[in-house]
Amino acid sequence: MSNGQQEQPDFLPEIRMGRILVLKVYEISDDELTKLHQGSGQSLFLNSGIAVLSVAVSFLIALLTTQIKSDRVFAVFVIITVVGFLEGIVLLIRWWCTRQPMSKLVKKIRDRMPPEGEAQQLDPPPSQRREDAPSGAGDR
Repeated sequence: MSNGQQEQPDFLPEIRMGRILVLKVYEISDDELTKLHQGSGQSLFLNSGIAVLSVAVSFLIALLTTQIKSDRVFAVFVIITVVGFLEGIVLLIRWWCTRQPMSKLVKKIRDRMPPEGEAQQLDPPPSQRREDAPSGAGDR
């Protein structure tokens, strides 16, 4: 490099930081984390139930409004209609029994937070608990 050229520093972006006044940390179990990750998976039962019931209603309307001359075609329509209604009702019942709104789980987690201004006793970190624990049988 020549003396006339100056080294320019690498371009650094401007960083602006806003201060967080209160930071709340919630402890959750592995099971709760799994439920949050899965989201509302039970909606698959609801969506499938509605779809199957729609097909069953369509076949029922076709049975009631048209003259089907072939016994075989008529039997297929009846079977699809009956199976569709039964399966749709079963899927809707499964959805109803397994549904748990995410808001209920989030409320359960948030309710663990003590009220504002109330002190809470904290457990010592696991590393300190191990040091204070009595020595095991391996120290003989």
